[in-house]
Amino acid sequence: MGIFQRIFQKEDLERYLQKDSHFERTLSAIDLIALGIGAVIGTGIFILPGTVAATKAGPGIILSFVLAAIVCAVAAMCYAEFASVLPIAGSAYSYGNIVYGEMIGWIIGWALVLEYVLAVATVAVGWAAYFNSFIAGFGLKLPKAITGSFDPTHGTYINVVAILIICLIAWIIDTGLKTSIRLNNIIVVVKLAIIVLFLLVGSFYVKPSNWTPFAPFGGTGILKGAAVVFFAYLGFDAVSSSAAEVKNAKRNMPIGIIGTLVICTIFYILVSGVLTGMVSYKQLNVDDAVAFALQLVHQNFVAGIISIGALAGMFTMMVTMIYSSSRLLYSIGRDGLLPRFLGKIDKHHAPKNAMLTVTIVISILAGLIPLDQLANLVNIGTLIAFAFVSFGILLLRRNPKLNAIKGFRVPLYPVLPIISGLLCLFMMTQLSMETWLASLAWFVLGLVIYFSYGIRHSRMNKTDD
Repeated sequence: MGIFQRIFQKEDLERYLQKDSHFERTLSAIDLIALGIGAVIGTGIFILPGTVAATKAGPGIILSFVLAAIVCAVAAMCYAEFASVLPIAGSAYSYGNIVYGEMIGWIIGWALVLEYVLAVATVAVGWAAYFNSFIAGFGLKLPKAITGSFDPTHGTYINVVAILIICLIAWIIDTGLKTSIRLNNIIVVVKLAIIVLFLLVGSFYVKPSNWTPFAPFGGTGILKGAAVVFFAYLGFDAVSSSAAEVKNAKRNMPIGIIGTLVICTIFYILVSGVLTGMVSYKQLNVDDAVAFALQLVHQNFVAGIISIGALAGMFTMMVTMIYSSSRLLYSIGRDGLLPRFLGKIDKHHAPKNAMLTVTIVISILAGLIPLDQLANLVNIGTLIAFAFVSFGILLLRRNPKLNAIKGFRVPLYPVLPIISGLLCLFMMTQLSMETWLASLAWFVLGLVIYFSYGIRHSRMNKTDD
C-alpha cells in the first residue's frame, strides 16, 4: 500500500464499536446536558457580558449572544449527527478517522489535545487565583512561592493549588464515572442556582433607561460582540467524547449536545439583559462585572456568593474537559497512534493510563508554565475540529453504509453543514497572528509524531488485539 493510500485509509466503525464495548453505558441525557453546561458556563458568564457590552455592543450584547448561538447551533447539529450515527469514544478525532482517513483524524485529534489540555490548565490557574482571593477574605494566605508558575524573578516557583485541584478532579473521575457525574450534576445545579439568584436580585434594580441606546456601537458593534462571545459557547463539543458511555446514544447524544446549547444561550441572554439593565454599559469594562453591578446596588452579600459561583463554574468545566481529554487520549492510544498503553481499559471500565497521563501533563502546565499567551490556542484547536466535523457531514452522507444508520440528521442538508464549516473558517481568521504561529508549531510537531511513530504503530484494520 502506497504512503498516500495509507494515510487516507479510513477506519472501520465495527472495530471501534468492538473496542469501546468495554465501557459501561451509564450516562443519561440529563447527565450529558450537565456535562455540557459544566463545560460551557464558567466564569465567562460573570465577566464577558459586561466587558463586551462596554467595549463593543452596549445592551445589544443580548443580540450578540443570539448570533453567536446561531453559529454554534449549526456546528452543534453536525456534532449531534455524528454522535448519533457513530456512538464511539474520541469525538471528532474518531469521526475524522472514519470519514476522512487516518492522517486527517490524527490532525483533528492533535487539535483537540491542544484544546482540552490547555483549556483545563488555564482554568486551573484561574481557579487557584479565585481560591486564593476567597480564603484571603478569611485572613488566610498561602506563601507566595507556591501560588504561581515558575518565575523566580517574581518570587513564585509552583502553583500548588492549581495542581491539587487537577489531581482532585482526576481522582474523583477515576474512582467511578457514576460518582463523578453525580457530583458534577450537583455542582452544576449549585452554579445555575447562583446565576438564578443574581437574576432574581438584579431584576429589582433594572432601569429600562440603561437599555437606551440599545446599540450604541451600531450593528457592526453587535457583530463584533458576537465574534468575541462566540468563544463563550465552546465546550459543548466535549459532550460527544462520552458517546461510548451513553445509554441509548442515538437518542440521548443529540439531546445532550443541542440541549446544552439551548440552556446556555438562555442563561447568557438573561444575564446580559439584567446586567446591562442594572448598570450603564459604559461602567461595565471591569474584570468582575456581575459582582461589580451587585456592589453598586449595595448587594455585597450576593456579590460574595457570585465568587462561589465562579469557583463552581470553573470546577465543572475542568471535570468535563479532564474527562473528555482522557477519553480522547484513550481513543488515540486505542488506534496505536500514541503508545498503546493509553488505550487500555481497567477493571473499573475506565481508561486509567490515559487519565494518569492527562493529569500529569495538565498539572505540569498549570503548576509550572505561564499560560497567558497560550490561552488563545484553545480557540483555534476547537475551530479546526468544528470545521472538519461540519464538512465531514458531506462525506458521512455520501457513505452508503454510514448513511443507512438511523439517527439524528442535520436539517437543510447540505446547506447548513457548508455554512457551518465556512463560519468556522471565518472565525479562525479573527484570531491573532501569534496564535496562528504558535498553532503552526504545534501541528508541525504533531505531523512529526505521526510520521515517525503513529503511522508505523497504527492498528488500522488490524484485529489481532
